[in-house]
Amino acid sequence: MVSQPQPKTLINRREIAEAVAKLACEINCDYQGKQPLLIGILKGSFVFMADLIRQLDLPLEVDFVKLSSYGAGKETSGKVRVVQGLKTPIKGRDVLVIEDIVDSGITISFLLDYLKKKAPASLKLCALLDKPARHRIPVSIDYLGFTVPDKFIVGYGIDFNEQFRYLPDICTI
Repeated sequence: MVSQPQPKTLINRREIAEAVAKLACEINCDYQGKQPLLIGILKGSFVFMADLIRQLDLPLEVDFVKLSSYGAGKETSGKVRVVQGLKTPIKGRDVLVIEDIVDSGITISFLLDYLKKKAPASLKLCALLDKPARHRIPVSIDYLGFTVPDKFIVGYGIDFNEQFRYLPDICTI
């Protein structure tokens, strides 16, 4: 059996819950009177998105995209491909993209450019984590939970080779 790296807690579940509540409050305020479409980026954002949606007091719709740029490694390949596209038309809609972590900026920049071409009324980004030391492309994050150091992050839905998504805290390996 191959030994797994031991995760170390970086942000605990209480801190995560507080950040999610704060983000939900900001989003509730900004989208008052609107019916936004929340687009989650699979697989990493699903836990964060589920917790966030439960705290939103808005009529909303949900869709998902699945993008790939990592494969089985810790480094982005730099090439992004759409594995699963949107099912919901976004032209004229208020769109809020939900991302687990902005790392190099390559994947999220690709997605935002892809979505802009579909003419939404508005397009914003909500990310639980940002790792600015790794940015290769500048990314503007409208709603941000935490800035994290340049370490490999797992837990709370974020994986390494499909492992560690189950951890309730955000950890480093």
